[in-house]
Amino acid sequence: MKLYRTHHGILLEKEDQFYRLHETNWDAVVNRDNLYDWLITQTESLLLLPFTDASPMPELLPPIGTQEVWASGVTYYRSREARMEESEKAGGGSFYDRVYDADRPELFFKSTAARVVGDYGTVRIRRDSSWNVPEPELTLFATSSGTLVGYTIGNDMSSRSIEGENPLYLPQAKTYDGSAALGPCLYVTKEPLAQDTLIELTILRGGEEAFRGEVTLEQMKRKPNELLGFLFRETTFSQGAYLMTGTGIIPPSDFTLEPGDKIHITIEPIGTLTNTVG
Repeated sequence: MKLYRTHHGILLEKEDQFYRLHETNWDAVVNRDNLYDWLITQTESLLLLPFTDASPMPELLPPIGTQEVWASGVTYYRSREARMEESEKAGGGSFYDRVYDADRPELFFKSTAARVVGDYGTVRIRRDSSWNVPEPELTLFATSSGTLVGYTIGNDMSSRSIEGENPLYLPQAKTYDGSAALGPCLYVTKEPLAQDTLIELTILRGGEEAFRGEVTLEQMKRKPNELLGFLFRETTFSQGAYLMTGTGIIPPSDFTLEPGDKIHITIEPIGTLTNTVG
């Protein structure tokens, strides 16, 4: 099932049929350990919404209420290699090699809800960065108890030139206005996503393909519940939290985003998150 947040309330998609929930508070809806079962019961008393070309689905908002967004790093081997390359001149290359093999993962704060953009929203590149890339990431949603109840797609915009200067600059490279996108929905399921689930990234420039890459979840070293276990170990989240799980798709070192680029990230069965670079 898929939950969409809109200006006209919260919509539920189940088996290609749409319903509007009576509850309008996103936090109150999603922060339930039994979210899947609760949504099933809701469909029994809700009216179907017949979206048509004349009466289309309303514009989507980011699928987030007041939650924080956190992120994971160096969870794929390709990410380890790229991070070592970009920071080698600054003497930080071995840091990422050690993190990849360590018991403790790299976790960092990414964004407040107010800085998150949604599907078809505008993400930004920093004016003081010369090398910028999107990072397409499976993103977990866990309730306040740390229970994984859903997934969305995340775009962890990154300033690689800043991080490459010094690993201690990571917060500036990762956290700024328009640096995080989530969407298009929160995919709610009882079953974990299959290991052969494909993450696809396509970047268009002037309507032409400038970069394309893909990776499967089986190439991810850290598992979702392992990452959530560390995130919730000593930190409480009263309304739950979102956790980006790292990327295994890294554009080449001679590629950098430009204003106007279109970023498409697809993870089925969640959908596609589309953003424009501003």
